[in-house]
Amino acid sequence: MKDILLWILNFLGLAYWVEIVTDYPRCTYYFGPFLSYKEAQKAHGGYVEDLQQENAQGISVTIERAKPVNLTIFDEKEELQRKFQRVITLSGTAS
Repeated sequence: MKDILLWILNFLGLAYWVEIVTDYPRCTYYFGPFLSYKEAQKAHGGYVEDLQQENAQGISVTIERAKPVNLTIFDEKEELQRKFQRVITLSGTAS
């Protein structure tokens, strides 16, 4: 019964999701769905801990009712710029 209720709430965009945004790598992650805010709040610590073990930096957490389409959003443009900056720094010039 709980699974059906969760499916309905998620379908309607009324389920709770944990949104975690990291500065490095520049990503947005969605974890869920959850029936209640309290359930999502109880679970979010484990997700943060996993990201910290992967050396993610600048971690911020939001718990909200949502209906995410993509569970992981990676800013490829930002990552390419960082890699390009590293190449310039290592070579000493941009030419």
